[in-house]
Amino acid sequence: MGRALQRTAIYVVLGLWLVAVVLPLGWVFVNSLRSSQEFVANPFGLPWLFTGGPEGHARAEAWQQAKANYAKAWVESHFSSFFVNSVIVTGCSLVGIILISAMAAYVLARFRFRGGRALFLYFISGMMIPAQLVLVPLFFQFTWLSRAGSRLLAPFGLELRLHDSLSGLILIYVALSLPFTILVLTGFFKTLPGELREAGIIDGCSEYGVFWRIMFPLARPGIVTAAIFNFIGLWNEYLFALVFVSSAAKKTLPLGLASVSMQSQYKTDFGLMFAALVIVIIPTLAVYMLLQRQLTSGITTGALKG
Repeated sequence: MGRALQRTAIYVVLGLWLVAVVLPLGWVFVNSLRSSQEFVANPFGLPWLFTGGPEGHARAEAWQQAKANYAKAWVESHFSSFFVNSVIVTGCSLVGIILISAMAAYVLARFRFRGGRALFLYFISGMMIPAQLVLVPLFFQFTWLSRAGSRLLAPFGLELRLHDSLSGLILIYVALSLPFTILVLTGFFKTLPGELREAGIIDGCSEYGVFWRIMFPLARPGIVTAAIFNFIGLWNEYLFALVFVSSAAKKTLPLGLASVSMQSQYKTDFGLMFAALVIVIIPTLAVYMLLQRQLTSGITTGALKG
């Protein structure tokens, strides 16, 4: 009886947690199918697309309104270009973060050398520095690097531009994400048996071959775990993108969502705002649902052990 009550209590708590997580997401999606008139009339009810609305409101008209919300968000509000920019920035940043962090973490985890512990502490000390604290110095540093690089590249007809540039934003994201990722992957590489490296060396592999052919594939659960956490942060990053990106053509999805939100406050176009929010949320949910098995495996096999 005691175990049954305990299990029932666990299921009740998990059910309440599920409702607390799913209900806001469902409410956002439902409101993306409404017009502003519907939202003001009944923000917590079903949209007229499902109920037909008052006075015989046609569902076909409600369906057209729902499609119009997403069309305005994707085309008129330029979310298509914002989406592409976010994919480029997040994808390139993740590749750089994982490659650099995996190589550094492997060396720190599997090799003993003088200063190795100090180097590891140096890397993870970056986690103690708030990102907002480096914002102003980094802005001036990018300005100096752009000017110096442009002078060096001037004879070749080239210009180095780190401000208002996706490449500059990628460099920032990679640098800021290295401490956490190195910490995670170092703990994971320590859990891999050292006999695999020795067997690879005996079979004729170089250290590079052992890493790329043996250790790196075995570290997949930890790499996926680190990639998911970094993806969520990079996909939703707003502050650095706001400071270092000024032109509309280079904006990412969080900046586009903020501009749509500010416009909706004056135009009361709530359907457009919620449709834009759904476009931002869907990739994060898709990535998590596709990789949730690897995420669980990475956590349970030691990816987050120090």
